[in-house]
Amino acid sequence: MKKKVILAFSGGLDTSYCAKYLSETLGYDVYAVTVNTGGFSKEEEKELERKALNLGVKEYRCVDAQEDYYNSCVKYLIFGNVLKNNTYPLSVSAERTIQAQEIAKYAIEVQADAIAHGSTGAGNDQVRFDLIFQVMCPDIEIITPIRDMALSREEEIEFLKDHGYDMEFQKAQYSVNKGLWGTSVGGKETLTSRNYLPEEAFPSQIKETQPSELEIEFKNGEVVGVNGKSFEHSVYAIQKIEELASAYGIGRDIHVGDTIVGIKGRVGFEAAAASVIIKAHHLLEKHTLSKYQQMMKSQLSDWYGNWLHEALFLDPVMRNIESFLVDSQKTVTGKVFVTLHPYRFILNGIESDHDLMSDKFGSYGEANRAWTGDDVKGYTKIVSNSLNIYHQINQNIN
Repeated sequence: MKKKVILAFSGGLDTSYCAKYLSETLGYDVYAVTVNTGGFSKEEEKELERKALNLGVKEYRCVDAQEDYYNSCVKYLIFGNVLKNNTYPLSVSAERTIQAQEIAKYAIEVQADAIAHGSTGAGNDQVRFDLIFQVMCPDIEIITPIRDMALSREEEIEFLKDHGYDMEFQKAQYSVNKGLWGTSVGGKETLTSRNYLPEEAFPSQIKETQPSELEIEFKNGEVVGVNGKSFEHSVYAIQKIEELASAYGIGRDIHVGDTIVGIKGRVGFEAAAASVIIKAHHLLEKHTLSKYQQMMKSQLSDWYGNWLHEALFLDPVMRNIESFLVDSQKTVTGKVFVTLHPYRFILNGIESDHDLMSDKFGSYGEANRAWTGDDVKGYTKIVSNSLNIYHQINQNIN
């Protein structure tokens, strides 16, 4: 019997090459797998299956992991208001980790001899895939033809033609990776430190120019309603917000960061839903969490985002942080009111039964109902005591 190899299949040139090379050069039975984390429609899934079977794979499977992706990862990015370098909602970083786990589960299920992916040796994804596979199925061989042979695009196309697969692999001017939590966009501009992406590079073109109102309902930190409509699962609420906000060109930016392999990288993205949801959620938290909850959350969320980006999702400390994040969301319930404009949005305010900005205790700068002027005098005297001692003893230092 032939050996089995599971191939992470996207339908592009690299994974198409891998399918032919693994079956016809290395002699494997190829089981191609696509993990849908929000990037493919039903029609696109059928087209991927057609491509895979035409390439001669033994079996093709598309795993719908959208809800699992949200449940295991995206909701914690919302709870933590996670933006890498205060900019990027970790769209691709999060996806790859979940996709790798689904592929590893399938490899174990079918008792595969090897797992293959089409990553090159230049980016983060090779680390994310390899690390997950090494942890979840350490006895299964990892095969990476593109990386190991440092193949050029022309070499891959020539090999496919020589093996009877002559398809028009036009090199797109911009590489696009779409998912539930955002779409990455790469092109010649992102290879420089100077230039921004042109309007036509972004997949979602502006359709709306007049402002519109958006109401987002949260329950314990999760998005459960949009404009008065409740959703069966937060995935579908996110997709609705994406539909509404992307029509305004909201959520576009370029992220500059440190890659896992030690170089600086630059990538464009559009993440309309992620941008609006994170900011709306953060506003609701500012009204419903204590000062020190917010301070501690900010620190742990930074670590969570960094470790997710660095492919360390399976480290148990991530589960510890997730437990903290879940507990912090007990009072994060209410509505956030947003106005959408071309390229931007305005957070107008919130309504919540847990709003700590209650005039029962006082109005900032206007009235105090829970303390007196004498209370403040005594408080400031005690608080300033250690500072007074320091400055009186050290008054000649400066």
